[in-house]
Amino acid sequence: MKIISWNVNGIRAIQGKGFAETLAQLDADCILLQETKAQAEQIDKALEGINGYHIYSNCAERKGYSGVTILSRHEPLQVIRDIGIAEHDREGRVIVAEFEGFYLLNVYVPNSGEALSRLDYRQVWDGEFLAYLQQLQSKKPVIACGDFNVAHQEIDIARPKANYNKSSGYTQVEIDGFSRMVEAGWVDTFRHFHPDTVAYSWWSYRANARVKNIGWRIDYVLTSQTLIDKVRQAFILPDILGSDHCPVGIEIAL
Repeated sequence: MKIISWNVNGIRAIQGKGFAETLAQLDADCILLQETKAQAEQIDKALEGINGYHIYSNCAERKGYSGVTILSRHEPLQVIRDIGIAEHDREGRVIVAEFEGFYLLNVYVPNSGEALSRLDYRQVWDGEFLAYLQQLQSKKPVIACGDFNVAHQEIDIARPKANYNKSSGYTQVEIDGFSRMVEAGWVDTFRHFHPDTVAYSWWSYRANARVKNIGWRIDYVLTSQTLIDKVRQAFILPDILGSDHCPVGIEIAL
């Protein structure tokens, strides 16, 4: 089973950038999109002509903001939207597809914002999201994919010193939030297979950052510990264009 996660930075914006052709090229069983920035009917319209997938979305109350979508070739047993906490759920950040042997979760973690204005909120989110992951995992194993909006280690960011505790996505608060997931047993699949590989999944649109590969690895596929032996490979696809993020993914024998 091939699972791809991709922050598209606006599903309507990426439509005109060869999106349908890219999805065909990726040829994944499940495609998890973040930051769709659209309402459900707009997403369905944007995905017209993408055949062979069941499509499920969770959208923010605020139009043109946040949002996550799952495209799955296999129909899930059920789809769960949100984590059951109103403060978080109005932003449309989590959607889960339940399959026979596992849950597949798609998340767009809140950005701490300019001048770290939402860092306190992010700290609350991290704790409550981890509790939700653990709750799901108590029922069956979980694959959690998405934009986690944090570079976990120095290897995951091109300029660690310049950004540490100054930039959203590389503060100790955010790093600690991700570390708590790892300490709770969640496996960062890319780092599991590529412990020393420098690879990024997001580049600023400024200063030609992508061409210079001045990037951050903030998009992850995490799995429950019980699934890691079934993961055949984990990858990042920096040559896939259309967004300021690139797709990441795994192949897993389920």
